[in-house]
Amino acid sequence: MPGRVSTRSSRSSVAPRPPSTSRNSRASATAARPELSARALEEPPSTALRLKICSIFAESQRNIASHRKLVINLRKVQEKCCYESSKSQHAKSPSCSEEYGEAGFNEEIKRCLIRILPVKKAESAADKVIRFLGLFLKHASEKDNALLAETEGEQQDVIPETPTSRLASRIFITLLPLLVSKEKAVRYRSTQIISHIINSLDSIDDELFERLRLALLKRIRDKESMVRVQAVLGLGRLAGNEAEAEDEDEDSADDTGGGTIKKLLVVLQNDPSADVRRSLLLNLPLTPETLPILLERARDQDVATRRALYTRLLPSLGDFRHLSLVMREKLLRWGLRDRDENVRKATTKLFRERWIEDCAGSRQEAETSTEAAAEEAPPNFDGLTELLERIDVVNSGVEKGVALEAMKGFWEGRIDYREAVTFDDAYWENLTAESIFMARSFNDFCRQEPNGVHENLVEEKMPEVTKLAFFLQKYTNQLIAKIRQSAEETDRDVEDEVDEDMVEQEFIVEQLLHIAQTLDYTDEVGRRKMFALLRETLAIAELPEDITRLVVEVLRGLCRNDSAGERDFCSIVLEAIAEVHDTIVGDEPPGDESFHSAKSELSDATPTKVKNRGKSSLGGGDSEDDAVMKDAKEVDEERAIQEIMVNMKCLHIAQCMLENVQGSLQSNMHLATMVNNLVVPAIQSHEAPIRERGLICLGLCCLLDKRLSEENLPLFRHCFAKGHEALQISALQIISDILTVHSTHLLPPSSDATDLEKALHKIFLKALKPSAPPAVQSTAATALSKLLLNTLLHTPPLLQFLITSYFDPSTASNLELRQTLSYVLPVFSHSRATNQQLTARVTSSTLQALASLREEIEDDDDADALAEPMVPLSVVAAHLVEWTDPRKLVTPHAAEGKEAPNAGIQLSVAADVLARLESGGASKDEARALAGVLPKLYVPHTAALARVHAEEMSSLGERAGRLVLGDAVARNAVAKFVAAVEKVLAKIGGVRERSGSVLEEAGAVGEVEAGMAGLDVSGESGGEVSAQIEREMARVGVEEEEVEEEEEDEVL
Repeated sequence: MPGRVSTRSSRSSVAPRPPSTSRNSRASATAARPELSARALEEPPSTALRLKICSIFAESQRNIASHRKLVINLRKVQEKCCYESSKSQHAKSPSCSEEYGEAGFNEEIKRCLIRILPVKKAESAADKVIRFLGLFLKHASEKDNALLAETEGEQQDVIPETPTSRLASRIFITLLPLLVSKEKAVRYRSTQIISHIINSLDSIDDELFERLRLALLKRIRDKESMVRVQAVLGLGRLAGNEAEAEDEDEDSADDTGGGTIKKLLVVLQNDPSADVRRSLLLNLPLTPETLPILLERARDQDVATRRALYTRLLPSLGDFRHLSLVMREKLLRWGLRDRDENVRKATTKLFRERWIEDCAGSRQEAETSTEAAAEEAPPNFDGLTELLERIDVVNSGVEKGVALEAMKGFWEGRIDYREAVTFDDAYWENLTAESIFMARSFNDFCRQEPNGVHENLVEEKMPEVTKLAFFLQKYTNQLIAKIRQSAEETDRDVEDEVDEDMVEQEFIVEQLLHIAQTLDYTDEVGRRKMFALLRETLAIAELPEDITRLVVEVLRGLCRNDSAGERDFCSIVLEAIAEVHDTIVGDEPPGDESFHSAKSELSDATPTKVKNRGKSSLGGGDSEDDAVMKDAKEVDEERAIQEIMVNMKCLHIAQCMLENVQGSLQSNMHLATMVNNLVVPAIQSHEAPIRERGLICLGLCCLLDKRLSEENLPLFRHCFAKGHEALQISALQIISDILTVHSTHLLPPSSDATDLEKALHKIFLKALKPSAPPAVQSTAATALSKLLLNTLLHTPPLLQFLITSYFDPSTASNLELRQTLSYVLPVFSHSRATNQQLTARVTSSTLQALASLREEIEDDDDADALAEPMVPLSVVAAHLVEWTDPRKLVTPHAAEGKEAPNAGIQLSVAADVLARLESGGASKDEARALAGVLPKLYVPHTAALARVHAEEMSSLGERAGRLVLGDAVARNAVAKFVAAVEKVLAKIGGVRERSGSVLEEAGAVGEVEAGMAGLDVSGESGGEVSAQIEREMARVGVEEEEVEEEEEDEVL
């Protein structure tokens, strides 16, 4: 980076520092421009030196390949002018005589640079000249330093002045006043030259350094993005070598109130130009202060900026292990899930090539050896294991974690690792979280490849079913031992260590079960071994819930896919549920076999015991009785907690089973028994967690039986009306699923709304109210969107409420709701003609409702407390017009180039808008928004459609022409609509006249009378009539198509 010269030697060849610019900077720059213009016009006569330098610069703008040769030639001219001008006896040519010294050389260079300042950005010749100048200054500076080292030695504490440094200073001083020019091309070229020279030199004068920094800092606020890009290129180099010093100059006080790096970071985060942000991303120095903000550009809006982060910045960082664990995980997640494919590819390449090299230790080898030697480095599985550890696979290796996506790209791109990996018995005997995840990711990659490309590879390297079952049994036993040890441990430090080991063992068992889901169970011995193992594992009471779910899924895969296999599966799971119950509550006396509520039994048993003990203690009041009562109370509490655990565990197993069942409930005796003995008592429990899980199980059961769903829908509605937030969310999801599965039974097609539909309207309207919790709102929006898309609920009030909720400012902080509706509303409107008609019906009423809401917000004193202001009604109207546009309807007719089936749908929107305007009840803002809708509507202007809707359009034009509006904007919008309608109607009239004349001619040629309606015209004359009519209609159609494109913009 360019350093500062600490001292300045006296010299007479450098121009004095111009006066500082402050508020009069514009005036000083204006005064400087005429001076330069006068110099350019009043040039001295041409000289040999000028011809030589101009020929070199002229050649430099043609081809970049010749720059090296031209730099050497120009350096020779500089040496003759600067080093040999004092030796007149050696001057053999005019270019090196005394009259052409250093000042003359510098003046000619400056003259050539001034010529390119007005050149626009699109001209590449100017860029080549600037690039040549930077290359020359770098080469000349190196030569000057080499000459000084030969004459004065290398021991210099101060960087001396050289002809090249004086030339650079002269260029800087000339261009600094031009940075504030009114011409954007001059500002751009001046900033470009200064930045390029800064990036080419190694040192800059101390005073000049500060002047350049302040001038470029002002350019980062330039209105032209191309100027800002060049300014940040120069400041990025200066910022790396900046010494934060106080500047007491009042003229530049606002530019030095903070470091250059801080100002550039603000620009990086807030500049609207993607080019500026990308330039800063690649040129800012990498420091602990800048790195976190630089890495945030992985979420930049611009694709090229995100790609530059993964392809250029991150590979240049060095060892990725210096990043924090959270930042590594974020970078992987953001990159691998980016919407642009090139960014995803760059992230995958970074992970499998650069990060694995850092962990394998081959990065240093690659830097010291050739590329070929680096590519031939053998696979290092210890490095791969460390890489997985560095991304924390225990947390990122779950089902939706990013580690699986990263390893999929790794196995896909690293064929050497894929072929060299081995999973022998020693590997499986000593599994860690990283090693088992490596095996699971390899198995998933090979199994998921299309056409079974790697099927032989996975069969060769992965163990058979029997062996995997033994390994699964081993690590499951270790997990259960750790769980029990953690429950019995009292030492806090030891307990933390045991918990860490328990989490790792749980992860290992989960990965083994994921592998077991993909195995081939044609081997009957292996299948029986795995079946028996999973049956025993499911009955373990301490088994974690995630492992329980995976065990149930693997068990379902081991059973047959028919109804008999499903019944066997249910019987096995219910047996495991019974064993879990008997294991935890083994000391409970036999009696009712149903899984009853813990709290209900406690409420029946405990008061009696307390009363009896109270009576026995009335006489003595011994402390022993109090201790006995206390112990009994603790025992009862433990028993209550134990019974809650029983029900929760059993209900979770039942829920996992129901999620894997598809048959009818009535045909499965085991499921009917489970509903009566487990699910119903859980719903009647007084404990909220048991009641919620029982409700979920009942909802799953309702999906399997129509009668059961119809009977329990009132229960789910009651749970939503009276329950807390979590219960309301579950109830909404269950109701939505039941209506989707049993829609034909519960929601029969009829014109009148049933009681169920009215109740559903109340539920969704209550859930979407602004006062509802955000999670309930988003769940209700998702559920209602599914029902609308499936045409199960097709009522205008619900759709209007969804649209109103989308634009309501109170939902601005509910990002899930906004994201759902931003996708659903246009998809709903453009997917079916009936959906678009429904949207058209609520357009006017929605604008009216939002206008009233806007007035309420403006009148409310707490309007400033909203997360964001309400969008203008014109924006709402633009959305509604787009959603009701018939040309965007997704239909087979659109693919064939035909008109949409409801091409006149927006005419009904116009009718509703006019009715609202004619009523006179619309406010000024609402009237302006409604009137603004009219000229944006699609008016059918092709002959066939226009004839169909001619009467309707004529009526709309007359109604719009009679409107009397007080607002000028609204009147102009209505006038545009009237003009568009009249234009279409006039065109239809012309077409009708031409068609009528053609028919008369055809009738004369065919001698057909108008009253001969019953005569069948056949033969030659009739054929000629039909042919001529068809030709004329085709001609009219061609004329319509020719004028259609010309009139479309005016009509719309």
